[in-house]
Amino acid sequence: MNRLTRTLAIAALASTLAIATGCSGSDGSDAASGGGDPKTLEKVTYLTSFANFGRDAYAYVAKDKGYFKEAGFEVDIKPGSGTLNNLKAIATGTAMFTPLDLTGILQARGTGSAEAKDVTVVAGIQQRTMAAIITLDGNNITTPKDLEGKTLVDSPSSVVRNLFPTYAKLAGVDATKVTWRDGDPAGLIGLLAGGAAQGIGQFVVGKPTVEAAAKGKKAVVLPYSDVMTDLYGNVLVTSTKIAKEDPDKVKRFTAALIKGLVASIDNPKEAGEILAKNVPTAAAAPAAAECELMAAFVRSAGTGAAVGTIDTDRVARSIAILQGAGAIPPGLTPEQLIDVNLTPKA
Repeated sequence: MNRLTRTLAIAALASTLAIATGCSGSDGSDAASGGGDPKTLEKVTYLTSFANFGRDAYAYVAKDKGYFKEAGFEVDIKPGSGTLNNLKAIATGTAMFTPLDLTGILQARGTGSAEAKDVTVVAGIQQRTMAAIITLDGNNITTPKDLEGKTLVDSPSSVVRNLFPTYAKLAGVDATKVTWRDGDPAGLIGLLAGGAAQGIGQFVVGKPTVEAAAKGKKAVVLPYSDVMTDLYGNVLVTSTKIAKEDPDKVKRFTAALIKGLVASIDNPKEAGEILAKNVPTAAAAPAAAECELMAAFVRSAGTGAAVGTIDTDRVARSIAILQGAGAIPPGLTPEQLIDVNLTPKA
């Protein structure tokens, strides 16, 4: 009888330990993978700003490290195709979140674009604009003034191209002496590397990718931020409907994405590897170099602003610059675009 009692006691203890171990193992697994029951995760479609360059690797970092899952999301990351197309995807519900250049959004909204009418800005990605002209050594372009008499290539809807008259005015360049030709955004770097373009519209962080394609030639970068210090770079947008009806969802997604952004600039090598793992056409080294360059734009040394924040006073000054240059008509205010109750706090 004593032997039976001991046997039953041991069996009960083993059962209890097995259950406890199973529960503990389950918790550890969830924590390692980001937590959350896959059956209850909310599906979200996210568009990169454009294609899958290193500058957009942070979304893949947030997904790979489980930050999205921890926040309760299963995120489908798709390559974006520029300001107007991405805005249209947000407005129509094809995608829920995307990062886009704030100046491009201001221009679209200021000119009455239907695509920009129903979107809301909820976070800052880069504290300064990364818009730039990039050329190569040998094209005799080392200063903005050297652009006169040259032919540049970019998409007609590009922020870089549409902002050029404002940049030229502030940089002392006669914009009428600069010729622009249309080009497919995905093929711009190839055109420059192959000698078919003297300069292209690009982001500052595109320098490593340009040099990789140019096989030894050094890139020369003319950043717009040299003369337009108040302009933000990319900002995170969602639909006005989602911003109003589900602010908690916006805050959770934003926090997870910003966590990925910080991780990508703190460890650019890892970010490049994660991008290459998820996107077979991406090269890890140039992607890592882009993340490294982007750090100075994500963390603004001049303002000390926390990552993800937006200063509406700066946005107001940006609007004033664009209005003064005739790029957008009067009447636009930061409050028409930005929900300060949703943006990360300093």
